[in-house]
Amino acid sequence: MSNTKNAKQKFEEIAKTNQENIRRLLSNEDYQSNLDTVDDRKLIEEVLNKTKNSFNAGSSDDLGRTYQYLIDSLSSNANICLICIDTIGKTDAIWNCSCCYSPFHIVCIQKWIKDGIYQSSSINNNETNTWHCPKCRTEFDQKNIPKRYLCYCQKEIDPQFDPWLIPHSCGQTCGKRLIPECGHICLLLCHPGPCPPCPKQVNVRCYCNQSGPTARRCGFKGWSCGKICSKLLSCQQHRCEQICHSGECLPCQKTSIQTCLCGKTKAIRNCNELNFQCDQPCNRLLNCQIHECKRICHKNECGLCPRQGIRTCPCGKTKYENLSCSEDVPTCGDTCDRKLDCGLHRCLHRCHTGYCESCRQVILKRCRCGLKEKLIPCCQEYLCETKCTRMRSCGKHPCKRKCCDGNCLPCQTICGKTLNCRNHKCLSECHRGQCYPCTHKVDVTCACEQTSITVPCGCEKQTRKPRCNKLCLKPSDCHHREREPHLCHFNECPDCKQQCNLSLKDCSHLCSATCHDSVLVKEEINSSNTPWGIKEKEKLIKKSLSCPPCQVPTTVFCFGQHRSQTFPCSSAQPFCCGQLCNRILKCQNHLCNRACHLVTGVSNQTDAGNECIKCEEMCTKDRPLGCQHSCPLACHPDKCPSCKQRLRMRCHCNTQVIYTDCQTFTNATDEQKEKIKSCEKPCSKKLACGHLCSYSCHSDSCSSVNNCSQLVQVRCGCKRINKELPCYEINTIKNYRLPCDEVCAELKKNRIARTSNPPVVQSIVEEPKPPIEIDNSIKNRKNQTNSNVEKTPTNNRNSSVKKAKPRRFVWTSNKMFFFSISTLTITTATNQLNILTNKTAIHHYIRAFVDYLDNGIDFSELSQIR
Repeated sequence: MSNTKNAKQKFEEIAKTNQENIRRLLSNEDYQSNLDTVDDRKLIEEVLNKTKNSFNAGSSDDLGRTYQYLIDSLSSNANICLICIDTIGKTDAIWNCSCCYSPFHIVCIQKWIKDGIYQSSSINNNETNTWHCPKCRTEFDQKNIPKRYLCYCQKEIDPQFDPWLIPHSCGQTCGKRLIPECGHICLLLCHPGPCPPCPKQVNVRCYCNQSGPTARRCGFKGWSCGKICSKLLSCQQHRCEQICHSGECLPCQKTSIQTCLCGKTKAIRNCNELNFQCDQPCNRLLNCQIHECKRICHKNECGLCPRQGIRTCPCGKTKYENLSCSEDVPTCGDTCDRKLDCGLHRCLHRCHTGYCESCRQVILKRCRCGLKEKLIPCCQEYLCETKCTRMRSCGKHPCKRKCCDGNCLPCQTICGKTLNCRNHKCLSECHRGQCYPCTHKVDVTCACEQTSITVPCGCEKQTRKPRCNKLCLKPSDCHHREREPHLCHFNECPDCKQQCNLSLKDCSHLCSATCHDSVLVKEEINSSNTPWGIKEKEKLIKKSLSCPPCQVPTTVFCFGQHRSQTFPCSSAQPFCCGQLCNRILKCQNHLCNRACHLVTGVSNQTDAGNECIKCEEMCTKDRPLGCQHSCPLACHPDKCPSCKQRLRMRCHCNTQVIYTDCQTFTNATDEQKEKIKSCEKPCSKKLACGHLCSYSCHSDSCSSVNNCSQLVQVRCGCKRINKELPCYEINTIKNYRLPCDEVCAELKKNRIARTSNPPVVQSIVEEPKPPIEIDNSIKNRKNQTNSNVEKTPTNNRNSSVKKAKPRRFVWTSNKMFFFSISTLTITTATNQLNILTNKTAIHHYIRAFVDYLDNGIDFSELSQIR
């Protein structure tokens, strides 16, 4: 039990906190504004569309009005009080008109009724018991003056705002009697606007009662069976020929011969014109049989004669009973004594016919304002010239009426103030306070003006344009007869999306582009709005554009008919495929090497045409075997002439030039060619031993080395003994040397003794000289030695050729060696560091080494360095 109590307490506490939060939200202005922006248009539209579809009779104006009122009640700033021209909040107290269903602030409508009753009573000097709606002008009794704020169904007083209900609604079932009255009540929740048609089903017959009863919605229970009506018309002769319809039948459209009411004339007239009355008087005798009826053609009896019965004299004092209707009533001769128009005096004339004269008695009369008196005839009214200075009821203009009696007339000046609608001016007489709202109504229409809604004047700018479900009727602005079907709209129609289908000028195809008769195009406009420059603006202008180039795919062959390709029709023309022409030129040897081109002047696909190139090459035909010369003629189709070119060739030994004809040489046999190329002189080729061949000029191999008889000079090992021997004796021995004798041995001993005791080399100090370039000196010396070698005669084949010894300048990582020519001694750079301290000593050694290179002496000590 304790747990259940704790749970209940928690639930109650949470419920209280939620209620407090809801109250805070409702009291918050931000939440109120958020509630005003809630728009459940789509939800309501879906519900009402389902309701419409449930009825067999289609759409209904009442259902549409209910939908519109629901949308206006839920959307923000939609309901406007026509009295104060202010929006009606969802929590404001309102009064709803029972005829036009327009909402008003209850304070505004109460003030409206009070002011209206006061003005009408002041004008008419009596109290009125009616007042009217500011919008529909429907009159209401004073007992219907709204005193309390009621919901739409008038069941609940001061309904509280609930965010889950329609504003100003009690949330209960409406319960009003449906119109037209069918005995059923509205089952919707309390709602603004008229109740929708009755949705219940009843069994009813068609309009003409020829078909059996069927189940229909009570709100749309009238239905047509589609048969001919066949009801008897008012002429009682013909029947209705229309299809089963609602309401009374149309008047008969057939004709018949009819007589007028008095029976004098007859005419062919429509059957629906039953009362035929001519323009002539009746002229029938009355009951007195003397006077005629002066009434226009009529149906009933003419009646009694008006001159029969008791008649009196004009003054009414004498009566005559049996006076004939044909006689006039005589005057009695007494004073008339009838009251005049003034109501104070009587007529003093004798009894007379007709009206009495106006009263001419002179009396003292006071003016209307009561300030002055004067003697004037009684029939005249005395008015002084004094002007009234009191203000009229408007409180703005003085009366200024002459001789005013105090009841100043209402101000006759038109107010002329601009009303709150900003479209009209107040046409009422000048008045106090604010002007009444504009009573005009404005139809807000769609673009085609076939769909409209009526709103109070001044609200047309804030009212959303009605949706029109009809097609746009604007004429086409292009060459097409009709536009593409689209709904009614404002502004310009969309661009035509139909295919152009106009025949193009340059071909027989139709334009397949989208219609371009009226297209928006940007156009620059130069406007000098400022003195310091010209601004360029762009403006969209509708223009009619020409048809674009034809894009129909067309197959086109190239100039040379090699291959085909597909192009748009507008750019379809023969093209160059890039391949070579390859037509046979007139020389019959070459082909046209131009790229694919137009060819004319030929009847086949192989010969060259007028546009092909002309062969400008020399003849390239194959020459006879052995002939290396080209044909001197230009490229030609016939055989080439014989070659007359003179040949220049060397003999077999390559020492003499021989001249002959190309044709003679190429046509000769091998033996004849051998003779032609031989100079018949000794062969200049060298054998392996170095001597010349002993044969005459030939093409075969030279003579053998073993048969060489040339003398060769041979020396001993120390080169002291010299002797000549035949080549075939010594050419088989490599580096053959003669044996040395005793003299050669003694010379060798003396040379060894000299090398064992070398002399001391002293440093030579010279004066400083300009530096010498080693490379240039070495090169000059080398050139001199080479020239000396070339000058040696080559005719002495037996004499040995003395070759120049190699000259070397040897560098090592630790030492640099200099060779002294005079002493033939070798000194190292390490031992001569003290001597070479001066630059002159360095130049001295360099010159000594250059002299060694120039002389080419081969020292035996160099073998140690190498």
